[in-house]
Amino acid sequence: MDNDQPLSPNKQLVEALSGKSNVKALVFDRALEVFNNLKELLAEISNDLDEALDEIKDSGVELSRRVKLEYRDKGKLEAEVRFADDVLVFSLLPDVYQFDAKHSVWKAPYATAAPFNTYCGVITVHNFLYESVKLNRECDPGYLVARLFINREGCFFVEGKNQPRNKISQFGSVKLDKKEMRDFVESAMLYAISFDLLVPPFDNVKTITVGDKDSDDYRIPTAKLNGFGYSSDDVLGE
Repeated sequence: MDNDQPLSPNKQLVEALSGKSNVKALVFDRALEVFNNLKELLAEISNDLDEALDEIKDSGVELSRRVKLEYRDKGKLEAEVRFADDVLVFSLLPDVYQFDAKHSVWKAPYATAAPFNTYCGVITVHNFLYESVKLNRECDPGYLVARLFINREGCFFVEGKNQPRNKISQFGSVKLDKKEMRDFVESAMLYAISFDLLVPPFDNVKTITVGDKDSDDYRIPTAKLNGFGYSSDDVLGE
């Protein structure tokens, strides 16, 4: 009969802290560990590609001095890789997330097998123009090209253009390792390179004000648009 009695607020708090709150803390710890490993991998990939480019240059092929890679650690939650006309900004979001009831993740058996499997840390990848970052053009947007979801067990899935692990049905069957992380990074880089800067429509830039012209902060907004259309509809497969 005692088992039918509702838990006191104190016991409810203890259960919540030792259950959900503890899991979310473990998820973030795992995500932070993954992000630190990702930073090391970004530096490694940058060095490897620079060495490969040097070999091509040494063979007699003329390469622009801008065709090089530069890795920058921007702190605990951010890192970036600059290459040619592009910058990829990798960010670890500072919170742990759950998916809404309509999300496709709930179709994966792993998601419903245990109540806390779907709490995930999130790593995002945004693509900016190199000149936008270099010249601090604050009006220039960056585009989300990929994001990685990782749970406390190291299981993951990816949303993103041309990403090899963008199948939610695989969530729970594969754990993140260095090869998977390299595939994630290199796919994002290849997609960024395919993402071209297009001339803005004439009507969008046909007028500016005198204030705009004289302002030190004014710059015509510049962004990349890929030729086959940027859409969120095809970044994730079930």
